Amino acid sequence: MTTTRLCATVTATSMAELRQRRDLVAGADMVELRLDGIRDVDVDGALEGRRLPVIVTCRAAWQGGRFDGDDETRRRILERAWALGADYVDVEDGAFDDFVARVQGRRIVRSYHDFDGMPADAEARLRRLAQSGAEVVKLAITAHRLADVVTLQTLARQVAGRGVLLAMGPAGVTSRLLAARLGSLWTYAGDGVAPGQLPLARMRDEFRVQAVTADTGVYGVVGRPVEHSLSPAMHNAAFAAAGLDAVYVPLAAADFEDFQTFARAFGLRGASVTAPFKQDAWTAATSSDALAARLGAVNTLRATAAGWEARNTDVDGFLAPLAGRDLAGRRVAILGAGGAARAVAEALRDRGARVTVYARRPEAATAVATATGVVAGTWPPAADAWDMLVNTTPVGTTPHVTDAPLALDGDLTGRLVYDLVYNPPETALLSRARSRGADTLGGLPMLVAQAAAQFTWWTGAAPSLSRMHEAARARLAPASSVPIESV
Repeated sequence: MTTTRLCATVTATSMAELRQRRDLVAGADMVELRLDGIRDVDVDGALEGRRLPVIVTCRAAWQGGRFDGDDETRRRILERAWALGADYVDVEDGAFDDFVARVQGRRIVRSYHDFDGMPADAEARLRRLAQSGAEVVKLAITAHRLADVVTLQTLARQVAGRGVLLAMGPAGVTSRLLAARLGSLWTYAGDGVAPGQLPLARMRDEFRVQAVTADTGVYGVVGRPVEHSLSPAMHNAAFAAAGLDAVYVPLAAADFEDFQTFARAFGLRGASVTAPFKQDAWTAATSSDALAARLGAVNTLRATAAGWEARNTDVDGFLAPLAGRDLAGRRVAILGAGGAARAVAEALRDRGARVTVYARRPEAATAVATATGVVAGTWPPAADAWDMLVNTTPVGTTPHVTDAPLALDGDLTGRLVYDLVYNPPETALLSRARSRGADTLGGLPMLVAQAAAQFTWWTGAAPSLSRMHEAARARLAPASSVPIESV
């Protein structure tokens, strides 16, 4: 099957910087040299000594670029790049028609960008681009819904074999990762040059886009927001370790029906579900396990001919790091009253623990306690009121790393503090607990365990836990995290 080439977009403010960045590109198939924004443009210097095929772009401000000179100067830059043998020269729709005609469209990318949304005349505009005679046509729109990517997939049939179609913004990321499904000749990577663009290293190593074909199995995480989710890193690492032809992508849905539209069009095989769609997913499922029915929320979907099967792996994930510990009769204080608190309360109650839910909003704590058959306490829990403390709130998540949901002053009678926050792996709460002699557990092992349970349910295979853990830690190093459930 045909794969998609990966093009690394390189920008700079000087020619020396541009050449240096060009030559540092590794693992891409092509390089886009953005000459707009460079104060000392030298086309000859930009192309001299290149190691990879190049697209030369000098984007005008009216098409979202940084070139603020006159049209004739920009024309000379593009024509010079073409004359010197640039593999492609990007010329915006409506610009320099005579130049495109003179070279008979050879090595020309005719492009149009809409930074507001999906243009009402998208089909007609793409047809006009195709009729321009350009060797390649490029349509870039801004996606506000996953359904906009579905529209691009339909439009792509007009330009099969000669198009590059992509959607900008968080909802459009899938168009970059699943470019083979859109029939795109290549897809772009870069350091946020365009909205929704991902770094080369992630496109190449995490998502392995150069190996993705139209037949590659598609999985994803649906939520809003999902840009900083660790799930793609974990699941893609597990797919790679298992040698499976599958890719896992972030799905920033506008609503659950938007997700459903995308899932049908792209044949999604399975999905992780995060806020705010866990209850919607349970409602949409044709079948679910008993735990999901009790919770009224799921975090995992699996596609079948009859519809979605659903389950909740949060409980399995939470309990996995506690394996070997006797919880029967232990006093457990749960901080928080969101969906995570409810799953934790269910898990601990079933293991025989004496569970109390604490939250700053008493009515929220009471609601969780009533739903799970445990009790609610008065905030904050007393220092001697628990043997095990579980934080299900987002307090302490990056960037607020010095915050803690409780002071933990004085000596602790409790012996274990379990913080579901995973970014940073060592939270202020865990640090304070450890300094007072308590055992501690962070949220990352739970995150990996619940993802591993999803992977096995989808594929029937056991994933490499070490690879999933390593991938999650690697993503945590430079990234910030999306908080878990709120109090």
